[in-house]
Amino acid sequence: MTDTMLSGIIEPLKTSPPDFSVGQAVALVQRHYGMQAQATQLTSERDQNFRMRTADGQLFVLKIANTAECHEVATFQTAALNHVAQVDPGLPVPRVIRTMDGQHNFLIPVGSQQAVVRMLSYLEGEPLYKAPKSRQQRFNIGQLSARLSLALRDFQHRAASHEILWDIENASHLRQLLVHIPDENNRALAERFLRRFDANVMPVLPLLRTQVVHNDLNPHNLLVDPENRDRVAGILDFGDMVRTALINDVAITASYLLSTEGNPLAPVVDMLQGYQSVSRLEWTEISLLVDLIATRYVMNVAITGWRAARYPENKAYILRNNEAAWAGLRCLDACSLSDLQHYLRTECYAVTTRSPQWEVKRP
Repeated sequence: MTDTMLSGIIEPLKTSPPDFSVGQAVALVQRHYGMQAQATQLTSERDQNFRMRTADGQLFVLKIANTAECHEVATFQTAALNHVAQVDPGLPVPRVIRTMDGQHNFLIPVGSQQAVVRMLSYLEGEPLYKAPKSRQQRFNIGQLSARLSLALRDFQHRAASHEILWDIENASHLRQLLVHIPDENNRALAERFLRRFDANVMPVLPLLRTQVVHNDLNPHNLLVDPENRDRVAGILDFGDMVRTALINDVAITASYLLSTEGNPLAPVVDMLQGYQSVSRLEWTEISLLVDLIATRYVMNVAITGWRAARYPENKAYILRNNEAAWAGLRCLDACSLSDLQHYLRTECYAVTTRSPQWEVKRP
């Protein structure tokens, strides 16, 4: 494996998360926020997170960033959350909690380095991956995704274009990770879709709309209302946020909706019609969507396979979406690309001329 060839974009994924104890987390919250709280550690890919519960029952999330991540990136994420709260206060995203001296974050020593620490409000809800699914729910996910993109459309920050391996635009780097896929047929499948990305997507990328996006609206990062599971109650984890092609963000959300029965893209259309009811996608963007969904699957199996081998103690969390990604790749490989593209274009633009069969709940 030639990690050095991936240079800085892989560094935060190579470096272990900080390793503070529950007691240290409690002390940090007491010292910087003036709160007496109990701490419970949460799972995370590259940072260290704690759920903090105060004596009066309030919940917060203390986030200690990976030391390999540039401090400006944490500042960028904080600024984006503040921007969203101002532009669209109704969006269910975490709110940044200021320290006692009014700061949005602070630095703490971690060995010879430093880590950025922030605290956010804790969002209540049932994780989407545990909840029953419905067409209305998918439609609502699309609407909320579009609202978030609109809220971020004019957001600018000097660290917004930082390089992150989870950005679909960096997919060509993944070839160096495919050696960690032991099955020869699976490895060939992933390579086949990377060639499609190079041929179909790369030449068009410079022409696409770009902006800051969430970049990881997966079922673990979305919460629904336990009393009404069609309603999306929270958007979590802005750690992969980056400036990239807008349609990349839509493709990531769509990649978790593919069906292995009937038309594989039918559930994706439910989400896209919700998106289109708030913000129109362009013809070229929709035409690239199938290849971008497939590329996200390749990213998932390549990156998580490599990271699971590197961090076997965190294997269950890292590989939680791995098998679904392989199933998605096999499904798309068995379908005609032109047929899938035609289906998406037809259904996505139909929403502008007729209403969906269920209620349109506009924000």
